[in-house]
Amino acid sequence: MSREIVRSNPESLHPTPGYHHVTIADAGPTAYLAGQCPLDRSGTLVGPGDLDAQTDQVVVNALAALDAAGARPDDVVRSVIYVVSDDSGVLGAAWHRLTASELGPAFTSASTLLGVAQLGFPGQLVEVDLTAALPRRATPSS
Repeated sequence: MSREIVRSNPESLHPTPGYHHVTIADAGPTAYLAGQCPLDRSGTLVGPGDLDAQTDQVVVNALAALDAAGARPDDVVRSVIYVVSDDSGVLGAAWHRLTASELGPAFTSASTLLGVAQLGFPGQLVEVDLTAALPRRATPSS
């Protein structure tokens, strides 16, 4: 059984660079993913000091987590992107790399991009937090 996700931008709000101001999903199971970090399977930070490499690892990890939940990037109804920087150019670069990736459809929903002072792991530059609406019959795998 499927679910419906409706994304919209009210005319009274500013234009966006690809996300939607409002995302509405019908009631059903929802997957709340932990913030996906640029760590490999062994827990080692990927690409110290390299935002692109870290962003690419976050994409790999987020896709794996979505798959484990029975979801795809276009099932995402909310995203929050954290980037260690106060430079709008750096924030924009992270946004563009994420939206151009295989995970890109996740960022067409309600999305927030934040510049932060620090994240949880030493040297970590980016983290992505996702919420996905699941088909009614989805059962997460372990």
